[in-house]
Amino acid sequence: MLQAAIDQEVTDFLITHLNRVDEQGRKQVICNGYLPAREIQTGAGPLEVSQPRVRDNLADKSSRVHFTSSILPRYLRRSKSIEELLPWPCLKGTSTGDFNEALQSLLGQHAANLSPNTIVQLKEKWSTEYQGFSRRDLSDKEYVYVWANGIQVNVRLESEGCQRQCMLVLIGAIPEGNKELITVVDGYRESEQSWYELLLDSKSRGLTLAPKLAIGDGALGFWAAIRKVFGETREQRCWVHKTANILNKMPKSIQLKANIHNIWMAAPRVEAEKAFDLFLEKDIAKYPGACECLRKDHDVLLTFYDFPAEHWAHLGATNPIESTFATLRLRHRKTKGSGSRRASLATMFKLGQSAEKKWRKLRGYEKIIPLIQGIKFTDGIMQDAA
Repeated sequence: MLQAAIDQEVTDFLITHLNRVDEQGRKQVICNGYLPAREIQTGAGPLEVSQPRVRDNLADKSSRVHFTSSILPRYLRRSKSIEELLPWPCLKGTSTGDFNEALQSLLGQHAANLSPNTIVQLKEKWSTEYQGFSRRDLSDKEYVYVWANGIQVNVRLESEGCQRQCMLVLIGAIPEGNKELITVVDGYRESEQSWYELLLDSKSRGLTLAPKLAIGDGALGFWAAIRKVFGETREQRCWVHKTANILNKMPKSIQLKANIHNIWMAAPRVEAEKAFDLFLEKDIAKYPGACECLRKDHDVLLTFYDFPAEHWAHLGATNPIESTFATLRLRHRKTKGSGSRRASLATMFKLGQSAEKKWRKLRGYEKIIPLIQGIKFTDGIMQDAA
């Protein structure tokens, strides 16, 4: 099938240039045998293909046409499906030295040419792609919701030995309901200055419309920064992080996770307020630290009630980031960290880009347009425009 497709591509090219003839009416663009056969590594195994040799005999060399196959580009040794396969063992935690064995298990013994050097070259390509991604124009983008988080990873091959690196990740939801990776940068911990520079850079590249809601954990750096750059954006604390922080301030033998869930899973808001007050009333004397952890963020833990009820499942936590980059944490545990900050950043970017294709569309995304138009929602229900 591959050989037939290539032959047909050449035939179409010859038909397109049938009008190129000499004074005797002889065709000038002709097929003259085949180029040397090439073996292409594909998902179906190694395949040998030959490309027809196309020649233009026009006397004027400057006017000659040249055939370039879109199916079989020059120097191609692996099909596109194999190129798309290569990132996944790396992103899923396979060390570079184990690639050969892993790929031979998937593709057979003919995958020996997919060496560790191929993976090193692949990472260099990721870094180049990341540079273009981080400079792209955002003027045509509008994000109604953004999720923010910092991912801590280890870096081994730096001048001061093994260091901690903090990746700042921002994901957004567009009016059509799809989620997109907005940016990922190398920050200094989760400081206000690092987040401020990230948001300011996004704004300078055209992201001038403030998101309606930002979702993140309790890291003060992000919230202080977004108030400066997008002051009208409302805040929603991540309930998953908040629950973990509360439970950390209580004995492990005490299981009150269900009581915390009763708060943010209640509807309408008045029921959530009752569950909130009940938790504080019952446990303030026994667990003052846990209760204070909950009480101090009261206003920004229940913001999601002012947004469409269909979106609540997406707005309560930073799950799009946590679930995606849990894979990166696994890789860093298995490989003892990235070799360099640059390699870690490139891997993080590629992982987010690959995961983006599978992110769930917002449930009830048709409610986003009324939200953008300024229509109010109370307890998740759209109110009359009047």
